[in-house]
Amino acid sequence: MVFPIVGGNQSTGDFITNSLRLNDDDSPSLSLDLSSPNTDKFTLSMWVKRTGARTQLGSLGKRLTGEAGDNRSIDIEQGSTGRLGISAYNGVADSNVAAYNSNTGEGPLLTDTSAWYHFVYAFDTGQGTAGNRFKWYINGVLQSGYNTTTTPSQNADLFDSSGSIIRIGKAINNESRFGDMYIAQYYYVDGQQYDHTYFGEFNDNGVWVPVENGKGAGGAITFGTNGFYLEFKQTGTSANASGIGADTSGNGKHLTPANLAAIDITTDTPQNNFATWNPLDPNRDNDLSEGNTQYVSPTSAREQIRSTFGLTSGKWYWETKPTTANGGLSVGVLKENVSMTLDDSLGKDDYGWAYDSDGSSRHNNSSTSSGFDTYTTNDIIGVALDLDNHEIFFYKNGTAQNSGNKAFDLDTGETYFAACGSNSNGSTETFQVNFGNAPFSISSGNTDGKYGNFEYAPPSGYYALCTKRLAEFG
Repeated sequence: MVFPIVGGNQSTGDFITNSLRLNDDDSPSLSLDLSSPNTDKFTLSMWVKRTGARTQLGSLGKRLTGEAGDNRSIDIEQGSTGRLGISAYNGVADSNVAAYNSNTGEGPLLTDTSAWYHFVYAFDTGQGTAGNRFKWYINGVLQSGYNTTTTPSQNADLFDSSGSIIRIGKAINNESRFGDMYIAQYYYVDGQQYDHTYFGEFNDNGVWVPVENGKGAGGAITFGTNGFYLEFKQTGTSANASGIGADTSGNGKHLTPANLAAIDITTDTPQNNFATWNPLDPNRDNDLSEGNTQYVSPTSAREQIRSTFGLTSGKWYWETKPTTANGGLSVGVLKENVSMTLDDSLGKDDYGWAYDSDGSSRHNNSSTSSGFDTYTTNDIIGVALDLDNHEIFFYKNGTAQNSGNKAFDLDTGETYFAACGSNSNGSTETFQVNFGNAPFSISSGNTDGKYGNFEYAPPSGYYALCTKRLAEFG
């Protein structure tokens, strides 16, 4: 089954404008105390872009107390192996609740960290047919055929009706387990088992895309007493209408944010997907964070990393900010067929073009030391890539380098990726990249005319690396 990257031209319009970026190193979560919820009939729907080892999609049940058998809970997650599943805790499995192990071969394997996926989990244990008591959909397709320990018994309660909470980004059955992901258009429906047609549709190109409430084939969504809808349009850190966890369903069930900040609200969405660093490149070893927009190079070798999006035409702009600088920094581009072996630095061979922190430009291990300023921690290096004329330009803190002239001529007929890396063996460098969805605070705020959020204004006619712009100019 193919799960395509969502973005570009879509018939449904741009009603999803924001997402929440969760970084597991920060221990982030959203939570809500539930008041007499339906424990046998409910639906969760969400759009997710996986970025790290785990995605903690939803947890319902009592807070973990450490006393075996004292509570029931259900955790929906994508585990460290990339398997999507449901984890049972204590009495849940014994009560015949559906359980797919996310860390073995039981659930679907979803490894694409550049794609937005849509998940629907719909429960109704009152159904007479066992197979209808739990349904899950991925990008509009009903899932079946995976190993399962059991199916829910009729009228089984899946979690406790009193003292329970719902969490996003943090497990209940293991409170030290957090998620790495972007998440958008999150629904919790209390008391209804809805199928996929309430939340999405296939467009004319056969791609599964989101729909607004009431505009899907299933009809309007009734949220129930505890239900909520998260659009992530606010940036506050309190549980209210101005908070990150603001409920826009009309129920006023605002979630409490923990270890989240305004910078965690992004415009990377299923309707406009932004590039990130690519964790699937060779030699990646847990060196990415902040939604794959932060990269840490190893101490033992030179290394380089590329973006998830490759480019063949058009004009593109992005910003790279080193947050630690201990030896040698390189920012630039790589061609598609580079080997990406360890101890290769950007610009070392014919596949890369780099602006180095010592004030030189480098390609095929030949460097030029005139016309470029040195740079270091917290400087912002802008890159303007012109693939219509096959040229590249660099900026330091908004100032054009090389007197505004191109740094290099590039080869024609190639696919290019944004890149950065360490060019000094034995030092660790940290890079944050802004393809329009910055992981760092922006003091001024500039778009490419419509999309993205940059510290410095992109040159005229250059665009953010997102699927909307790729559809127009790529």
